[in-house]
Amino acid sequence: MDTALTRLTGVRHPIVQTGMGWVAGPRLVTATARAGALGILASATMTTGELRAAVREVRSRTDAPFGVNLRADAADARERVRIIADEGVRVASFALAPSRELIAELKDAGVVVVPSVGARRHAEKVAAWGADAVVVQGSEGGGHTGGVATSVLVPQVVDAVDIPVVAAGGFHDGRGLVAALAYGAAGIAMGTRFLLTSDSPVPAAVKAAYLAATVGDVTVTTAVDGLPHRMLRTDLVATLERAGRVRAFAEAVRGAARFRELSGLSWSRLVRDGWAMKHGRDLSWSQVLLAANTPVLLRAAMVDGRTDLGVMASGQVAGVIGDLPSCEELVSRVMSEAQRVRERLAP
Repeated sequence: MDTALTRLTGVRHPIVQTGMGWVAGPRLVTATARAGALGILASATMTTGELRAAVREVRSRTDAPFGVNLRADAADARERVRIIADEGVRVASFALAPSRELIAELKDAGVVVVPSVGARRHAEKVAAWGADAVVVQGSEGGGHTGGVATSVLVPQVVDAVDIPVVAAGGFHDGRGLVAALAYGAAGIAMGTRFLLTSDSPVPAAVKAAYLAATVGDVTVTTAVDGLPHRMLRTDLVATLERAGRVRAFAEAVRGAARFRELSGLSWSRLVRDGWAMKHGRDLSWSQVLLAANTPVLLRAAMVDGRTDLGVMASGQVAGVIGDLPSCEELVSRVMSEAQRVRERLAP
């Protein structure tokens, strides 16, 4: 299927596998790329050395295009940009809007820049700064999310910018791809659907918890890091929602210390990252510290398999997913279904 997204990135199919922390490593990205979709490495939970090694591992396994997701507000963002440029990565994506300078640096190196946004004004800003495309996530998406549904947000952005728009939030099949194309998007991005594949490194017990979830088991809470965060409702989430500020703050301090050990970052680097996260947003320092705890809670589930202690970010589509195909099977299924739907609509 030829769209502005496939032409821009060089992939065969207009499908993006999002950069999920602790999940989107070389194994999943390689499988996605081999299937003809755009796999995105999640670098926020990697050191710079781990990022370079991960890029080289994917490159050694496939010649297909892939990308790397970055935190634009990280203190070492420029170093990570240099790694991407040096290693010849095709696409750089951002969970937060990157600066004009970061976009320019990447484009000068021949890297396609695709920020993710959750509001029309943010899409307009990055488009004006030179972004090549934009991923637009509606409220159905997993992780940090806004309050506007994909079906409302995507057409708004399509009408507002003149760069390709990739729709995210609520997609898992070929019908969704055709719907996104009808809205004017150039493709779809999926996170939870790729998490629930046989190629995903997530432990079996965690995948089973996702598969057992209903749509009503996916909730939005601010209890984890002070920001709206869509995830599976678990006993941990319920406990955090009941906890007072003092207890939550104490837990965040312990979590931040644990993340420092896992990441190898110094306290000064964590403080700098926290300041960058706080800058330009209406966040208290308590919320910033809570946010520093999130990678540890995600790791507990996505790496250690602790459904009782970890956080399981999830799109609403978890409630309608019931199997674990390979990435190849998933992409083939989505594209075949999309073709059947298009033929039925225009016989």
